[in-house]
Amino acid sequence: MINGLKNYSQDALRAARYIGQGFFVTLDHMNRTPITIQYPYEKLIPSERFRGRIHFEFDKCIACEVCVRVCPINLPVVDWEFQKSMKKKQLKSYSIDFGVCIFCGNCVEFCPTNCLSMTEEYELSSYDRHELNYDQVALGRLPNPASKDPLVHPILGLGYLQKKLLTQSTESKTITNFDKS
Repeated sequence: MINGLKNYSQDALRAARYIGQGFFVTLDHMNRTPITIQYPYEKLIPSERFRGRIHFEFDKCIACEVCVRVCPINLPVVDWEFQKSMKKKQLKSYSIDFGVCIFCGNCVEFCPTNCLSMTEEYELSSYDRHELNYDQVALGRLPNPASKDPLVHPILGLGYLQKKLLTQSTESKTITNFDKS
């Protein structure tokens, strides 16, 4: 009988300790900043190296098709014709299907004229997959950054931004190097 009471009291103390540990974990998590964001009203500001929608500048393209050769899935469709009078290629149309694109960035990295660039736009969803096939007009559209939308509270990473930090992150920064020699 005494051993049973002793075991019961030890089990009760062990259970109380486990409940106390769980309670302290709960209190610890209550003091942390929330990770979840309210998406349509709060948006994450992507980092500078984020690979979003591709921006295309039609006037810079020389129709060399390097972007097609370096693409792992041969995705960009480049349509051109040879101009005999100028003895060079003339670009007719350019398109990318973002339903198939893996956003690897090879086309942007290897483009000799820098007519392709990655934007911070990541909202490309649609109900019809054919709407994800962007031609040169849609690719040439400049993105609307989340930091400029007045109805959205931009969030950098997972910490909330103060106005001072937001203006510092969206403005361009210049660094000067002063030699002391």
